[in-house]
Amino acid sequence: MSIPFVNSIASWLLKKRYHQIELFLKYPAEVQEEVMFKLLTIAKDTEVGRKYDFASITNYKEFAERLPIVSYEEVEPFIERTRRGEQNIFWPTSIKWFAKSSGTTNAKSKFIPVSTEALEDCHYKSGKDLLCLYLNNNENSQLFTGKSLRLGGSKDLYEDNGSFFGDLSAILIDNMPFWAEMSSTPSNKVSLMSEWETKLDAIINESKLENVTSLAGVPSWMLVLLNNMLEQTGKTHLFEVWENLEVYFHGGVSFSPYKEQYKALLPRKKFNYYEIYNASEGFFAIQDRNNADDLLLMLDYGIFYEFIPMDAYGTLDQTVVALWDVELHKNYAIIITTNAGLWRYKIGDTVRFTSVSPYRIKITGRTKHHINVFGEELIIENAEEALRKVCIKTAAQIKDYTVAPIFMVGREKGAHEWIIEFRKEPEDIAHFTELLDNALKSLNSDYEAKRYNNITLNMPNVHIARQDLFYDWLKVRSKLGGQHKIPRLSNKRDYIDELLLMNK
Repeated sequence: MSIPFVNSIASWLLKKRYHQIELFLKYPAEVQEEVMFKLLTIAKDTEVGRKYDFASITNYKEFAERLPIVSYEEVEPFIERTRRGEQNIFWPTSIKWFAKSSGTTNAKSKFIPVSTEALEDCHYKSGKDLLCLYLNNNENSQLFTGKSLRLGGSKDLYEDNGSFFGDLSAILIDNMPFWAEMSSTPSNKVSLMSEWETKLDAIINESKLENVTSLAGVPSWMLVLLNNMLEQTGKTHLFEVWENLEVYFHGGVSFSPYKEQYKALLPRKKFNYYEIYNASEGFFAIQDRNNADDLLLMLDYGIFYEFIPMDAYGTLDQTVVALWDVELHKNYAIIITTNAGLWRYKIGDTVRFTSVSPYRIKITGRTKHHINVFGEELIIENAEEALRKVCIKTAAQIKDYTVAPIFMVGREKGAHEWIIEFRKEPEDIAHFTELLDNALKSLNSDYEAKRYNNITLNMPNVHIARQDLFYDWLKVRSKLGGQHKIPRLSNKRDYIDELLLMNK
């Protein structure tokens, strides 16, 4: 069977799914209510289902009044019981997979349940949908004439009391359907290697001679891989390695600080970038248009969505709204109920809606990863956009960064302390700092108010990190590769103090 024929058949099958997507585009509230009732019905005889009498819930209002909003710490005892072998606690089908997640670089690990339904109806379904939406927008795509270079987690899967836990990407690769494995590189054996630096060389050796047509992985780690690929092959850009490369599917961290660097590696105007929004708890949204900067919220993956307005998050005035009551351009924390038995669970991410017909979102940050020590309400979205603007003006390129407060002492004003590792440093760091400060003022009125005449905040203090500082910091903590992320913004100084010590 010829490769072009396989490409056309695969494209046809995937495009058929688009008719189902059109259903939730047209009837979003109805589809979401159906998801809620289906989850309640399936789990009505579980321990949690009996406790809250799922069988008698007849509408969303009753659902919201009866079930509490929960954090990981509140459901951890149920998860630990399931990990030890108990079943039918929060989900009726057997759960043996747990995605080990720390969110960022905290020492405490979370073990997120991954059911068969979550694997099939959410994670793998989303993979097909990603291709479906991409092919729907790119009629002449030759994606299936080659392979996808995937960059997964660098963790082994560990068996524990009859259950398995590991990085989500490792779980997905280990359970991957044959068609996905055949169309991917590197091999599963290499993908599941645990030692990042050895794995990096193995990926390069396996993939450099393949016909790679797409890339998939976290931007920060993918950039490390691609730069190493060029160094080892002696090529000047990636099209000299893979002539037919046409798209990069990315997610996990903001793409903004890395975009210009990718353009240098991939110097074709028609090259596509497609963003995804997934986590250990589920797959949530996909970029559904070429060159868009927002994502379509996928409503039929067995996940029911609710949202908490961030202007009242964690206060006595906190409210929760269903999807059909969200407002445009407002920052929300996401609450999910899933087909792996997470009920009204705070995932910790924040988004804002750019459209409600259909429902499209932009990821704005984390509920815990912002800086609001002085009332400045600085979120990741502000920081990333400010850095993007300043890098364009100064021709700088950033590898990694983190920000923390300098607390007020006596009569001393506070400030924000940045440590930035540059791939290409600006000529004048003082000018860079001034531009950064001005960009943040233009993006965040609360920050601007606190900076006015240095009333609360002094000028930011920006340190230039030595090369590989963040890499070495993660390596010390055995957190290289995969989905491990640098904590960008923090209200505490734990991360930055450690980094500053290592920067000497």
